[in-house]
Formats: sequence, C-alpha cells, structure tokens
Amino acid sequence: MDFNEVKSFIETNMDNEEIKNYIGGLTLTPDRVNSFLDTEEGKKVIQPKIDGHFSKGLESWKKNNLEKLISEEVAKRNPAETEEQKQIRELTERLNKKEADEKRQVVKNHALTHANSKKLPVDIIDYFLGDDEENTTQNLTKLEEVLNKQIAVAVEERLKGGYKPPASGNTDETEILKDQIRKSLNGSY
Repeated sequence: MDFNEVKSFIETNMDNEEIKNYIGGLTLTPDRVNSFLDTEEGKKVIQPKIDGHFSKGLESWKKNNLEKLISEEVAKRNPAETEEQKQIRELTERLNKKEADEKRQVVKNHALTHANSKKLPVDIIDYFLGDDEENTTQNLTKLEEVLNKQIAVAVEERLKGGYKPPASGNTDETEILKDQIRKSLNGSY
C-alpha cells in the first residue's frame, strides 16, 4: 500500500470511529509532548536548545547587569576617599618613601665604610645592599670571601709552581749576604 491509497482510504472512511480515534491519537497535545520530553530521546532533543537559550540569557544578563554589580561591590568595599583622606594617604606614601630612601642611604654608607676597610671595590656596592646593615655586612663578607678565593686561584695560576721559598732559617739579610760572598770567594773566608 502506498501513500495515495492510505490517503484515499482515510478520506473515504472519515466518519468511521476507529479512523477518528487513530487520527486523533496522532495529534500533538501538551501532555504527549511533555511525556516525550521526559524520555531519554526527548532529553537529547530538547537539552541543546535549553542550553542555547540559557547561554544567551546569561550573556545578555552579564552584558546588562554584571558591570554595574561589580562597580557597586567595589565602591562598597572601597568607599570613595574624601579630599582630606586622599591628601593624608599621599603624604603617608611620601613619608614612607622618604624613610625608605633614608634607611637605604644609611645602609649604603655603612656598606661603603665596610668595603673601604676591607679594600673591596665600591663601584658594585649597590648590588650587595641588604635590607639592613647586618644583611649588607653578610653580603659584603661573602663578596670578600669569593674575591679572595679568586685572587688566590689567579696567583697560583700565574706562579704555576715557580715560587721557591727562601732557604731554611736563614732569613737574616747579613747572613744571606755572607753566604753569597763565601760562594763567590770559593769558600775561603
């Protein structure tokens, strides 16, 4: 049976109760739609549409309300400063900066004194300044140790074992001179 035959059968038997009930059962009602949507198949069909509408609504809400809510919350947590409060804050910041600069200068002067007493290069002192004099002294002591090690290595490298200490015990210049004269006179002294 093809579609045209079914169509003509329905048209001729339109008054038949069975046909009316069957066709009436094919019409959509809210109850039938809801019962379909409660099934897994119905959820697969409707969920992407629900998600799309929700996302669109959320974006619209963010666009219209979120910035305002954030601004209100920021204003509530950080109340606007009066002119007097602003001046006090600026003065406090300047005072703190000045105190920090003075402290740094005191630490730098201490570092320069320490570096000069230890004969360390003063050009690089700024790199070794600490938070206080104690830390700065520790940093400069470490620099001194490293430099001394490097100098010792460089001296050793240059000498390469060519250094000979003086003869045992005869360090008096007159004795050394006498020995040299004896040698030159072939020991006849």
